[in-house]
Amino acid sequence: MLSESAITTMLPVSDVERARRFYAEKLGLSFTTMGSDGSPIFAAGKGDAIGLMPAKDTVPSKHTVLSFEVDDVAAEIKELEARGVRFEDYDLPDLHTENHIADMDGEKAAWFTDSEGNILCLHQEKVSR
Repeated sequence: MLSESAITTMLPVSDVERARRFYAEKLGLSFTTMGSDGSPIFAAGKGDAIGLMPAKDTVPSKHTVLSFEVDDVAAEIKELEARGVRFEDYDLPDLHTENHIADMDGEKAAWFTDSEGNILCLHQEKVSR
């Protein structure tokens, strides 16, 4: 049953209004409803959702909490940068980005943080030939 269920990812946020503006204005996601606890809920993907859960004294995770699968990472980066999103660059032994994009054996990915410091990702699946 769960394999066919839509998923709502709940992200802790310390400033709900600031986070709501980021997800609506910077990411262009559509607000759908407000949870009973004050969590704004946004439509994401193919029936999935993102909830911004009010949480005082939240500490952002040090790993990716959410990844958007896109058809063209470079085009998405360009569009999001035009909206004010800033992407990370890495030069580590096991992860290197060029123009914000890591190419991992054909799969491409780029990372950025939301207004609350949560690490988000864009990824493009490897093209089969």
